[in-house]
Amino acid sequence: MYDIIVIGGGPAGLTAALYACRANKSVLVLEKAAFGGQIPYSPKVENIPGFLSLSGNEFAEKLVDQALTQGAEVNPCEVLSIRDNGSAKTVITDDGEYEGKTVIIATGANPRQLGLPKEKPLTGKGVNYCAACDGMFYKGKTVAVIGGGNTAVADALLLSRLCKKVILIHRRDSLRATKVYHQALAQAENVEILWNSQVTDLLSDSRLTGITVYNNATEKEQTIALDGIFVSIGRVPATALFQGQLVLDDSGYICADESTATNIGGVFAIGDVRTKAVRQIVTAVADGAVAAHMAEEYLAQ
Repeated sequence: MYDIIVIGGGPAGLTAALYACRANKSVLVLEKAAFGGQIPYSPKVENIPGFLSLSGNEFAEKLVDQALTQGAEVNPCEVLSIRDNGSAKTVITDDGEYEGKTVIIATGANPRQLGLPKEKPLTGKGVNYCAACDGMFYKGKTVAVIGGGNTAVADALLLSRLCKKVILIHRRDSLRATKVYHQALAQAENVEILWNSQVTDLLSDSRLTGITVYNNATEKEQTIALDGIFVSIGRVPATALFQGQLVLDDSGYICADESTATNIGGVFAIGDVRTKAVRQIVTAVADGAVAAHMAEEYLAQ
């Protein structure tokens, strides 16, 4: 019987494990893929306070080592379901069942991908999914943003203040973004919009060099030289396991406020998987610290 079982080994989950261990709680971290979450896909990270620059892999390794040094146990297995037994929770995995007095969910959210053959190999080599994270690496360069919702337009506006030129590519003839963004976009002189268009191929040598774009209205194709692209077509929260148990918002994220508490006592949600305004490393690790504290309070009661 563990005091706390953490599901997910990204920055949020590992920070929760670190803080919980320092509070002298027994902690088990379960992760089905690579520890570190999405961060290992970033070749360079420059927005972690206290670190001028380090690779995503370096940061992930430091997180794991720190949690292990403080006494956390880790197990690379896939969680299949959770059973709430009141004062205890049973976490069923492909490697057996584990009992915990509390559970912290840190399963994250994955960016929707274009589904193109070269997309995965070029991730971190010109293909990006977070303008706030990686936009600075394209200062003075030409980039494209794919999407037409609020996130895509916000990304285009952010990048317009950094990049020489930004091309917003949208498959429809009008934006889905709310009207408040439209005026700001119209005033951004270095933003070009390609309507009725979709990316059909990624061009590269050792990294992305350009894209092929097909216009659905004219049925013509063109090649555009670029330094990078930002795919902003939404994210998919990893919450399928919890449907019917936890309250989810309309987008599938777990409803949990700044306390990280969910609708089930002793179950907390942190990081990108919960409903929140900003999804960054610093907000994820902050959630981890809060959840560990809230779990400690729950155990004390």
